[in-house]
Amino acid sequence: MDALVGFIGLGRMGMPMVQSLARAGHRLAVFDTSPALCRAAGALPGVQALSSAADVAARTQVLFSCLPNNDAVHAAYLGQHGVAQKARAGLLTCDCSTVAPQVAVELGQALVPRGVSHLDTPMLGSQPQAVSGEIFFIVSGERADYERARPYLGSMGKQSMFVGGPGTANKIKLIHNALGAVNSVAVAESLAMCVRGGVDVRTFYDVVRSGGGMAYSTYFDRRVSRIADGDYSPTFTLELMRKDVSMAAELAESWGVAAPIMALTREEYDQGVDAGWGGEDFSAVSHVIERRLGISLSQPPGDD
Repeated sequence: MDALVGFIGLGRMGMPMVQSLARAGHRLAVFDTSPALCRAAGALPGVQALSSAADVAARTQVLFSCLPNNDAVHAAYLGQHGVAQKARAGLLTCDCSTVAPQVAVELGQALVPRGVSHLDTPMLGSQPQAVSGEIFFIVSGERADYERARPYLGSMGKQSMFVGGPGTANKIKLIHNALGAVNSVAVAESLAMCVRGGVDVRTFYDVVRSGGGMAYSTYFDRRVSRIADGDYSPTFTLELMRKDVSMAAELAESWGVAAPIMALTREEYDQGVDAGWGGEDFSAVSHVIERRLGISLSQPPGDD
């Protein structure tokens, strides 16, 4: 019997999403360029690992992808062994990757001759939200296709929102992540002021988190205590955030929007990747400020 749901990309986000779909009772056909990840996914109940993205497309009616960048998405869909090679009419593809909006539009247009519908469905949330099933999906394309995808999105996440025509979801995602990246640099600078000024970082954290003031953010809540502990284990890497803020800066330039703060943030992320911290959590942009000032923002419990 043919599998119903396809999934391409079994990395830090994709694998827990596949697990959520399997737990919800969906049968899956999956593919990743890593044989080890394919084997791991294939061991899950109701999941069959196949040898290419094209083979997944041939077997499924709804297909999701979760890939790291524009090139990987382009190859998975339009490459030699990509989705377009064997996709059947009536297939709905949903790309959860964060890509340039024009890539999402290009994919949709390229798939039309095969009778395939396409949605761009980038996500808010990182690995912990993928594991807990609390992803927020931003969806654009045709509303009727969104309604068809909603049950599967609901198996992987807490909420989804339709935002408009092709490419709109990735525009919103990139603007969102650029704002998050700016916040990460601003938070690092505020913590540097604490260290230099003799203010306990954890005390500052408690005031901002509990005080109801305007400085609070989700990033502040989730990352400051980790920075204080020196914990930069990745849920979303610095390298990936650099990619997103770079694409957002390119969009701003193409739209004629002067964005000097975003440009400075991009430079901080470039320095972080160049220094070798790209594989750490994106909060590791703090290392750039630490190196510049010759200080450490980490204050393990008990340190004076």
